[in-house]
Formats: sequence, C-alpha cells, structure tokens
Amino acid sequence: MRVIRVDASTATILLTEAPAPKVRDRQTGEIAKDAVTGEALMTVGVVYIDEGESSLIQVTVPESGVAEGLTVGAPVSLPGLVARPWQSVFNGKERNGIAYRTTAVAPGAFPMAS
Repeated sequence: MRVIRVDASTATILLTEAPAPKVRDRQTGEIAKDAVTGEALMTVGVVYIDEGESSLIQVTVPESGVAEGLTVGAPVSLPGLVARPWQSVFNGKERNGIAYRTTAVAPGAFPMAS
C-alpha cells in the first residue's frame, strides 16, 4: 500500500509512552526487525496535536533513532514521519488501520505561538 508523508511541522507532539521494543510475535517474544537493515525496532506512544485536534498514536522507530534523554510528557520531534494504511484478515475478521513510522524520535520544542 501507499506510504503517505506526514507534515508535522505545525504539530505539537508529546511523548506519552517511553520507547519499548516492538514485539513481532507475542507468543515467543521475538522482537521485530527492519526488513532491509535487520535493525531492531522500537515503538513510542505520542499524542499528535494539530489544528485543534489530537490523536494518540504508536510510532515505530529504528533502535538507533531513539535519542537519549526522552521524558514522558515532553515535546518530541519525529523526522521523516510516514503513515501506511494496512488491512488484514485474522480469524475470519477483517482489520485495518494506519501504521506510523519515523526515522528518529528526539527531544523537541513547543511550537511558537503566532
């Protein structure tokens, strides 16, 4: 499916969940790896606030892209943020959603009021 670039330049993004390993298989505890580089993947929870609306989202990031010093509740930046719609059938039920991925998660700043 198509990858959609997300312009987060005007958004306020706050960290709601500290980085954690992305689990590929819950039964075995296997950690997800990037299909191209083989690098371990992490997830972070953020609240994405833009134009008066907010969404809680989980974002996948390569382990090397997780900056030191991240604080839950603090603003972060997500360079290269993309959204990828997905759908699957599990136990006869169709599921769909949007997967978010970024190249890094780093301490950010609150946007300046205009």
